[in-house]
Amino acid sequence: MTYQDKAGKLGGVAATGINHVSISARDLEESTRFYETVFGLERIATPVFATPVQWLRVGNLQLHLFLDESGTAPSRHHLGLTVDDLDGAYQAVSNLMSSEWGAELVGLPSGQVQLYFRDPAGNLIELNWPDADSLDRSQYPGLRRLADSIPQTPESEQAVLYLELEASPT
Repeated sequence: MTYQDKAGKLGGVAATGINHVSISARDLEESTRFYETVFGLERIATPVFATPVQWLRVGNLQLHLFLDESGTAPSRHHLGLTVDDLDGAYQAVSNLMSSEWGAELVGLPSGQVQLYFRDPAGNLIELNWPDADSLDRSQYPGLRRLADSIPQTPESEQAVLYLELEASPT
């Protein structure tokens, strides 16, 4: 589907980047502490809205947490974070795991790795690592290759998490 103005012309503005992502928190303080403690995010000045929110710095971007005591987070909507130490992140996440907080570690055809788990509000979090070959596989018994369980196409095998590492077309 394309969008057209009243004159029938295709148009719009060019997005230049992502500024922030907002996710819900059943307990705003608990979720804020979780992101500070596990990922080193920093609380930043936050305007007062009708619904309580907390803004956090993630590098040059922001994560906005908003209080939502009403229900469950969407099952597939997620926040993808690149980490500087997958070993440390894996340990921190593993220490939090319970039957409620399962984790899944996936190796992509590109050799990049994704660690999925849920935060205290049930939001799906994906931690990204650029190179599975840099990992000591003995430390990650749960690491499974996506291609081993789901057949990939030649195009899907070219997919990368990091656009600066994008494979050149063949």
